[in-house]
Amino acid sequence: MWQIILAAGWPIWPLIIASVVAVAIIGERSFALRESAVAPKNLLPEVQAWLTKGGITKETIGRLEQHSLLGQVFASALSSAKSSREITKEAIEETGRAVAHELDKYLSTLGTIATVAPLLGLLGTVIGMVELFGAFTATGHDVAQFARGISVALYNTAAGIVVAVPAMIAYRYFRTKVDGLLVEMEQQAIRLVEIIHGDRE
Repeated sequence: MWQIILAAGWPIWPLIIASVVAVAIIGERSFALRESAVAPKNLLPEVQAWLTKGGITKETIGRLEQHSLLGQVFASALSSAKSSREITKEAIEETGRAVAHELDKYLSTLGTIATVAPLLGLLGTVIGMVELFGAFTATGHDVAQFARGISVALYNTAAGIVVAVPAMIAYRYFRTKVDGLLVEMEQQAIRLVEIIHGDRE
């Protein structure tokens, strides 16, 4: 591997850094976007049971906020439960925007890496071609420099694609997952509002 890096020249280093960042983001988002950590399906029945048993206390709301992102949305709804339906919905929407921002964390960086990696590979290709043509002189050509130019061009082109494709696949996957989680959380929040205001048993 080290021989490949040496053959690819200095233009490979931005791609290596981009790949490390992409792998870190993919690992972090894979852990952070687990359904059990974002929108556990058993949370709404638990909250409904608490309401049935005698209401929600400040301690319970505090536990909800620490439970999950959906718990934060539920906590904001329960904090304004004694207000009108409109105020409860506004509280949910405000918290929902913060939750959506949390779910989107680092995804723009991952998308940027997926877009920029082929361009970095192209930059390496151009630099390799410059070295390649620099091998030709009036008195002949330098075989070693010619071979190095080809190595730099090809390795960087390949590296740009290798970094970009997995990053784009991961970005699209996480983007779809976030959208699905937001829809699920919105539906559960609406059910909770209906329960709080007596429209649903």
